[in-house]
Parts: sequence; C-alpha cells; structure tokens
Amino acid sequence: MMSETIAVTVKLFATLREQAGWAERKMSVPDGTTLGDLMRILGEATPNLKLVGRPVYAAINQSYTQMAQALHEGDVVAIFPPVSGGRGEQTMSERKRFEITTAPLSLDDVAARVSDPRYGAITTFAGVVRGETVTAEGERGTDFLHYEAYAEMAESMMAQIGDEIQTKWPKVGAVSILHRIGRLEIGEPSVLIAVATPHRGDGCFEACRYAIERLKAVVPIWKQENWADGQVWVEGPRQPDLTLDAPEFEADATGNI
Repeated sequence: MMSETIAVTVKLFATLREQAGWAERKMSVPDGTTLGDLMRILGEATPNLKLVGRPVYAAINQSYTQMAQALHEGDVVAIFPPVSGGRGEQTMSERKRFEITTAPLSLDDVAARVSDPRYGAITTFAGVVRGETVTAEGERGTDFLHYEAYAEMAESMMAQIGDEIQTKWPKVGAVSILHRIGRLEIGEPSVLIAVATPHRGDGCFEACRYAIERLKAVVPIWKQENWADGQVWVEGPRQPDLTLDAPEFEADATGNI
C-alpha cells in the first residue's frame, strides 16, 4: 500500500534561485516529511542547488522554522540565503506603513505615513545606493544594484520590527519601513524608515537605528551588486537563531547531504 502524499509549494530566492534555475515549484512529498527531509529531496532532485557548506534559512508559511518541523498539505516553504541585510488610489491614512515596492521612495512619503497631531518628533533614515563597494580585493565601482525580496514575508517581518520597537520604546507612536526592490541606480534610496514620538527624547533616534539593524539581520531581502564585468549577490552574516539547526544536515565525505 502506497503511503499518502501531501502537496507543498517551494520558493527559492536570490543565489539559490539562480543555482536551481527556478523560483517556484509544486512538489508532492510523503505525509510526515519534515523540512530536513525536503531539503534532502531537493538536493537529490536539483544537483545545481548548493545547499551544503553554507548557512541557509527556511520559512514555512512566512515564519522562520527549523529542520525538524513537519510539513502539511498546502504549506509554502521558502528557502533562501542570509539576507543582505491591488487597490486603487489610497488616502495617506490608508497607506501601508510596512511595504515592499518597486516604486521610487520619498522621505516626505514615509514621514507622512507616521504623521499625526499627537506626535511632535519624526525621525527618518534613508539608505541610498553608493557608487562603490568594498570587497576583499579593495574598492570597486558599482554600476547599479538589484534588490529581490520574499515580499509577503518581508512586510510581515517589518511589521514585527515595528511591534518590537513599540515594546522597547513605549512612547513610540508609529513606525513605517519601506524598501524598494528591482533595479536601483546610484543615489536612489533603497530603504526608508520613519519613527514618530510625542517628543524628541522619547526614543525616536534609538528606534530608527534599531529598525535598520534588525531589518538587515532578519528581513528576507537580498542585494545584487552589478559591476561592468559581472555581478554578485551580497549575503549577510549567519544569524544563529534563524539558520537551520539540525546537526545531521551536513555534507558527508562524498559531498552528499
């Protein structure tokens, strides 16, 4: 008697997507399959997918998870490297405060998303595309950047950062984080953050710094540096609390998982 199977959707991003040659695939796996089992299945079915010897994150239904997690019918599994660190016209009050967008970013826009008569201080941060990159070989001139994101999860994680800020600094009234994806030219903003508080001493400066540091650590957004002679995906450092933790997910002497 054949065992029952379940259907899951697998999404790959950035370097892993390029190595595998696909971004999304439906898969049927035996009922009871864990995330670790799925990783092995992927490694066998897609030899070009380089999962060994590097930190890899995974999320099930937009929540970070670990290798022992069992999969269920309809789960969406996203696998990705460390982060680089539909409606009509909307009124400003209806605008999303946490958004991944392909549109150019504006400091006036992000400030307006947290503006309120109750708040007398709004601190903003802008991260812009630099014209040079520091590499192991020295500085290189950057032609442009390309950003990619797991948009649904990224917006959820940015909202979580907003919640963390309001827990750490209770006087913070509102937070907005916007990140642009796609091709960005030198000098264009890639990320904007705005924090509103009743007064300037209520944590708005500290909260703004916290937001960008957390975004670079946990939000699934990746940056590709593009130079005249090539390009490379920039991957940030391993985050021990997020990367896959199963000790058996290692390469053996033959290089197999």
